[in-house]
Amino acid sequence: MYIVHSTFDVPAEKAEEVINIYRNRSRLVDGAEGFQDFLLLQNEKRTGEITVQLTFDTKEHYLEWVRSQQFKDIHDMEKKYPDQELAAIIPAVKQYKVVAT
Repeated sequence: MYIVHSTFDVPAEKAEEVINIYRNRSRLVDGAEGFQDFLLLQNEKRTGEITVQLTFDTKEHYLEWVRSQQFKDIHDMEKKYPDQELAAIIPAVKQYKVVAT
């Protein structure tokens, strides 16, 4: 199993707007080969800290997703988001191989 976290900070007053964007996400990743799960996490103490967690069967499946046209299309849409402050945010990405359950 392979887990990827993309963590970013938004102004606290915009956190709910970002959460709603992800609640209404395209779900294109859901059809990617090896995709298992999507979670959106919000830090309880720092409400502007949001983490997208994706789980794939393997690292190779994740890399296939990242190289896909659908991945590129989603991220191109994000760059065109009307709120340029949010569109300009670059997440910190961390990748994890699950070694025990």
